[in-house]
Amino acid sequence: MGGTVERLVAAVLGGDVDEVRASLEAGADPDTLDGTDGIPVLCRAVAAYDEPVVAALLAAGADPLRRLPDGTTPLLRAVDGGSHHMVDVLARHRAPLPASVRQELLARARHWAETGAEAELRRLTGLTGPVERVRIEDDQIDYWCEQLTLGGVTVRDEHRAVLTSMEARYGIRTHFDDLVARALAHPDRGHVVWCDVVFTLGRRVDEETWQWSRDLLNHPDRLHRLLGADLLLSLIFGDLLTGRQPFWTRGRELVPWAEQEQDPEVLAVVLHAMTHDNAPEIEAVGLSNLTHPDPRVRALVPETLEYPEDGSSPVRPESLTAVLTLARDEDPFVREAVCHWLAHYRGREPEAGDALVALTHDERQPIRLCAVSGLAVRDDPRCVEAEHRIGPVDPELPYDERLLDVRRYQRRQETGESF
Repeated sequence: MGGTVERLVAAVLGGDVDEVRASLEAGADPDTLDGTDGIPVLCRAVAAYDEPVVAALLAAGADPLRRLPDGTTPLLRAVDGGSHHMVDVLARHRAPLPASVRQELLARARHWAETGAEAELRRLTGLTGPVERVRIEDDQIDYWCEQLTLGGVTVRDEHRAVLTSMEARYGIRTHFDDLVARALAHPDRGHVVWCDVVFTLGRRVDEETWQWSRDLLNHPDRLHRLLGADLLLSLIFGDLLTGRQPFWTRGRELVPWAEQEQDPEVLAVVLHAMTHDNAPEIEAVGLSNLTHPDPRVRALVPETLEYPEDGSSPVRPESLTAVLTLARDEDPFVREAVCHWLAHYRGREPEAGDALVALTHDERQPIRLCAVSGLAVRDDPRCVEAEHRIGPVDPELPYDERLLDVRRYQRRQETGESF
């Protein structure tokens, strides 16, 4: 058994999840101590932010609440480490947690959130030198955080997200202003803390949160307005867990703010929130930004256009002209957004099909693929000849079902069916 233990320790330290599983299947104790300072290997994996290894150890029975000689537990150490997702993995593994454990975790997270990652890291190490900073990105969720290292101790700056998620999970309704302050401490829409605050407030879907979020659009500081726009967008999406969407068709209320907003990033988010509603005044705002200098704004113009989703009537001629203009935009992000709109548009105007044909020659493969698919869905025979322009598809990428749309079109022609 000694060899199995050593094998497990080496696998955990090396981050080899397959070897970890093999060692556990061979009989290694998931609560094995690492043999250096007497802490469980689970703590080593937590400190390394190695979620696959942590998951394997937990699945085999490792205890995230095991009390260690210094009074901590693997879960408390995860809170110290500051990884929002790591804490969530360990906490949910033993849910529901005893009340005393919940209070201990909340107190720990609140201390880190109020003190700040760098200040607490300096207090723990007693060092005053430079802090090593590394940006850590989550490719799957598209979030990022900052990892700080000083004196051999490493933490991530997600503690405000750790606290926010814990409070929501344990039924604590944190005041709106407190959550706003947490998000603004990390002023970037992609930071984990900002995203978690937006997600948490977005799930409240109540009138109070809607009004307070809208009030942020009046703030002189662009970051406050950006957060307000992001919150309104989240509220419009609604609570994905319960399906509640009470604000889905209230985008028209944001028209006055869209008309006066000068910051392009804020305006783009406000427009995005408005596009889930359908009204003449929303379309007017969209068309007024047809030549906006920022491509993020121009790309949203088609989504503001007013027409029945079932295609029973087309967009107005001037609106379609605007879309066709944007289909020739110099920015590929705008062309891709327009191509997506055209591919889903059910109006039968020949100009829409012609624009899609032109986009099958685009320099970017995703646009060419989208355009060919759009032609096929419209039962436009030109999709057959255009299909070869898609080019070879990267086999490492997930299979795209739209690659079958031309074949589906051909089958419809053979059977006399229509889309």
